[in-house]
This record gives sequence, structure tokens and C-alpha cells, in this order.
Amino acid sequence: MQLDEAQLTTPDPIKTYLAHWFQLGKKLYIKSGQVQLCPSLILVPGGYSQEFEACWAYVNSGQAGDCYLEGTQETIAQLQQQQWDITPCARCSMPIALPQNGLPPASCPCAGLENWPNLELPSPHSPTNNQTELRNLQLRLEDAAPPDHSRITPQKLASPEK
Repeated sequence: MQLDEAQLTTPDPIKTYLAHWFQLGKKLYIKSGQVQLCPSLILVPGGYSQEFEACWAYVNSGQAGDCYLEGTQETIAQLQQQQWDITPCARCSMPIALPQNGLPPASCPCAGLENWPNLELPSPHSPTNNQTELRNLQLRLEDAAPPDHSRITPQKLASPEK
């Protein structure tokens, strides 16, 4: 099914949605459930793995037919329409699909996962660029640093200002 570009939201939230759930081992059912996909490697330093990118390209090519994440009923094509939002689950903080109008799904895809949420394990995450992350950390540290008092001389400390 081809969708008009005006009907689509940006695919990045849906890509992130799939990547997060793949990191927990959820499968993507394609061709109306006839085939299951779950890339074994999702993230590599600085981005998504080639295996995940190939899966994402296949889903977006239209060759996969109706695809949906294990534990959900909404197809990826439906999620790409503007009437859906990808938002954090109130229970587990994982991305879930919520309709802008109407009733939300009966449960989060995490309902089928034993021991989830598990705060002792790292949470699924998006790819990071180490250089960007280090630069952002450096900027936050600079902002949090105390003011530079190197220009205060002992004479200024000894004489109170009037």
C-alpha cells in the first residue's frame, strides 16, 4: 500500500520504536504474520547496524506487506499515518503507539515479556555518536563549573567593597 507523503509522519519515531523493541527480542511479523524478523544486532558505534537498516528498508519498501510488532495489532503502515503518536509507555517507558483519537491499545508490548521492566539491566536506547555525547558532556560540565575566581587578587579580598 503506497501512502501519500502528506499522510506520513516522519519515519524516525517508528524506526526508533522498532529498534527499541528489537533490543528486547520482540519480533516483527511480516507478510501478515507468515514470516518473523528480529535482527540480532541493532546498534553499532555511531548508528544502527547494517542488519537493522536492511530490515527497516525492507519494511519501508512495500515488499513486506502488512507488518506489525509482536504483541501489537497496528501495522507499521498504520503507524506511519498522522493519526498515530509514538510515546513512552507509562509502565515501562518503552515507545508505544497511541492513536491520537480513540482508545489506546489494551496493553503495552512489554506485557508479554517476563521480568520487564527490569531496572537492573540497561534499557534499550537509540544510537549515539560518542563525539557528540562527549562534547555535550563537556558543555554541561563547563556550564556547571564555578565562576573563574583567578582574577581576584589578595588585595581585593582584603579590602571590602563600599
